Amino acid sequence: MNRRCVAWSSTAAAIGALAAVMMLGAPVASAQGPKVLKFIPQADLRILDPITTTAYITRNHGYMIYDTLFATDAKFQVQPQMVEKYDLSGDQLTYTFTLRDGLKFHDGAPVRSADCIASIERWAKRDALGQKLSEVTESWKVVNDKTFTLKLKRPFPLALEALAKPSSNVPFIMPERIAKSDASTNITEAIGSGPYKFVKEEWVPGSKVVYVKNTDYVPRKEPPSWAAGGKVVKVDRVEWIYIPDSATAAAALNAGEVDWWSSSRPT
Repeated sequence: MNRRCVAWSSTAAAIGALAAVMMLGAPVASAQGPKVLKFIPQADLRILDPITTTAYITRNHGYMIYDTLFATDAKFQVQPQMVEKYDLSGDQLTYTFTLRDGLKFHDGAPVRSADCIASIERWAKRDALGQKLSEVTESWKVVNDKTFTLKLKRPFPLALEALAKPSSNVPFIMPERIAKSDASTNITEAIGSGPYKFVKEEWVPGSKVVYVKNTDYVPRKEPPSWAAGGKVVKVDRVEWIYIPDSATAAAALNAGEVDWWSSSRPT
């Protein structure tokens, strides 16, 4: 990699909210063998569950491995992500969602309507906006494996904004068997359908996190725009190397041992 940078991110959710997603387009010098990006995160990843915690490091981990039904673009507009198309009934009470083709979880299973409903219901138990959505929800129903509905008790103009919430807690989609877990208990199996796979065998809390390219991931055709659009993976492997001491981190960056350093220290 011929470019190294230090990314200073503030604690504001809007600034650096998609730090992990930005890695998808990071330039890497061409070379034989796998393309690897070594990254110093702003914190240590200790909790894998982006629903039980609002920690930004876990949120960023979530963006590496999960996907969302909708996403917020750079103009703060809601765009479909895993959803191919949707309709809202004339009385503003029933949304019908249809998933796009080719969605697969990292274990090879297809993403189904039941997975999406279970994931949203678990998220809604912990997230403030999700709780508001739940208050006006009459039912979520499976139509078939790719289509499902949300029926409201009364119109709720923020329904899609809730499903496209870009920061903690993010309504990431998980397999139904995982999403059925208690919403207050941390999940330990990190299986998503997103652009990278989490390599649990190489995870060393306090030191290292490893992700590898999900070769089955089919990005959207639209250009990437903040959390929305096509997430085109350009590196085969991403390593998060946690270095809490700033002097040591700076030395590693200057020595070319890492490619990118993200710090929570304000400018």
